[in-house]
Amino acid sequence: MKSYVATASSIERKWYVVDATGHTLGRLASEIAKVLRGKNKPTFTPSMDTGDYVIVVNADKIQVTGKKMDQKIYYNHSDYVGGMRETTLKEKMDKKPEDVIYLAVKGMLPKGPLGRQMLTKLHVYAGPEHDHAAQKPEVLEIKY
Repeated sequence: MKSYVATASSIERKWYVVDATGHTLGRLASEIAKVLRGKNKPTFTPSMDTGDYVIVVNADKIQVTGKKMDQKIYYNHSDYVGGMRETTLKEKMDKKPEDVIYLAVKGMLPKGPLGRQMLTKLHVYAGPEHDHAAQKPEVLEIKY
């Protein structure tokens, strides 16, 4: 029996929309990463981007457990001496809630050119509106 290896011409991509309302951040991010990578398809090939497009709406209504709102810290460095900046999850949710889901999914994808290509298929919006109605996205039910 021969193994199936997907080629660029054989990949069919769909568009999915996910409502983040009431979902837990990490569990939602892992399911989104699975779809972006293509692991939910029988044609999955590790060395190729076989995944689908994902639109996430209502990113500002995501939930976390415990005291993560105050204790989870995002670090950023300017590459200058003393240029370390810290931001809590609460501050990030107030300023730009899209980044919270984006960074969580980014950490779950492969590192390198393939992972960066997969990340371009993720579109996150803080509110219920999105700009991709022309692609006719299907609703993706997240079950965990």
